Amino acid sequence: MPRRDWEAAWNAGVYEGSEADRADGFIHFSTAAQAQETAIRHFRGQAGLVILEVEADDLGGALKWEPSRGGGLFPHLYGVLHPGLVRGAAEAPLDPDGVPLIGPLP
Repeated sequence: MPRRDWEAAWNAGVYEGSEADRADGFIHFSTAAQAQETAIRHFRGQAGLVILEVEADDLGGALKWEPSRGGGLFPHLYGVLHPGLVRGAAEAPLDPDGVPLIGPLP
């Protein structure tokens, strides 16, 4: 997500999702294994991004696993994200092709 959105969420104490999230009715998440492909498809050329680490179990019943890209199950949060549930945030600089570098995720 854009760093400015993360900072705004932290200051507000709640993240209600991006414009696309709100239009879809849930906050889009990716697993560690899905994150790089998500970065390539949806965040190419966007500087100033951060990757948030959230434990799925911490989100409770509001997190639903639903089929998406290629039939894989993706985590979708039907509700808001409370910044206190974020276990870590890391910069995602762009590589020479404009793809955010995710790095190893737990």
